[in-house]
Amino acid sequence: MVIPLLLMLAPNVQATEEVPPIALSGAKTQGGMLRGKIDPGSRVLLNQKEVKVGQQGHFVIGFGRDAALEQQLTVIKNGSQRTITLHLSAREYNIQKIEGVAQKYVSPPEAVLQRIAEDNRQIASARATDTDRLDFMQPFFWPADGPISGVYGSQRVFNGVPKRPHFGLDVAGPTGTDVVAPADGRVLLWVADMYYSGGTLILDHGFGISSTFIHLSKSLVRQGDEVRQGDKIAEIGDTGRTTGPHLDWRINWFSERLDPQLLVPAR
Repeated sequence: MVIPLLLMLAPNVQATEEVPPIALSGAKTQGGMLRGKIDPGSRVLLNQKEVKVGQQGHFVIGFGRDAALEQQLTVIKNGSQRTITLHLSAREYNIQKIEGVAQKYVSPPEAVLQRIAEDNRQIASARATDTDRLDFMQPFFWPADGPISGVYGSQRVFNGVPKRPHFGLDVAGPTGTDVVAPADGRVLLWVADMYYSGGTLILDHGFGISSTFIHLSKSLVRQGDEVRQGDKIAEIGDTGRTTGPHLDWRINWFSERLDPQLLVPAR
């Protein structure tokens, strides 16, 4: 559930008029993304780490699957500061058992390890992008129609072997089903045949927020293209490690993996 918040910062130091209140909106939970607005010229720190603040005072922060339930948010203005504790709600995650996955994907042979490492390097480089775009401030759309077939945070067991948790939102659909941009953005990466994720497309929404779409059969855009919310950008596929055609949609704040389902209307 996405909860709009207006936090009047309860100070850990003496309150001053020089440190204004902060507006936050989003899901205050593990996997959540919070959009913020602060007085221009202020600094924001999350757990003592600097957070990018735009010229008009916009910023965004996010919390991973297993993030600590207490987070320290500090606002600094004209040498004065206030710190509040954000209390995140804990989540429970599903365990999914999937049989019939090709053994080469459960335990990839050494011959493909270099390929996997290069795939990971390209994805990490794209997700490290830090631009001044404010596309992340838009309400997000669902990127595809179809039933939800996999959820964020679940741990999958392939052929009886526990694997790393799933960090995406899966939407099932036939190969060729439209995939549209959930928000405005710029294409950071398109690779047609990554080992695990197959056709892989990444959009930049600004301030470290990116959308990743995987298992695609084709892309209709190229690296550097500007896209608008609702534009058709790709088609669902059955590429990479998958047991059937579907879209796996992921949201990142830099390296933090967020839950896309918290950003879109409930189905």
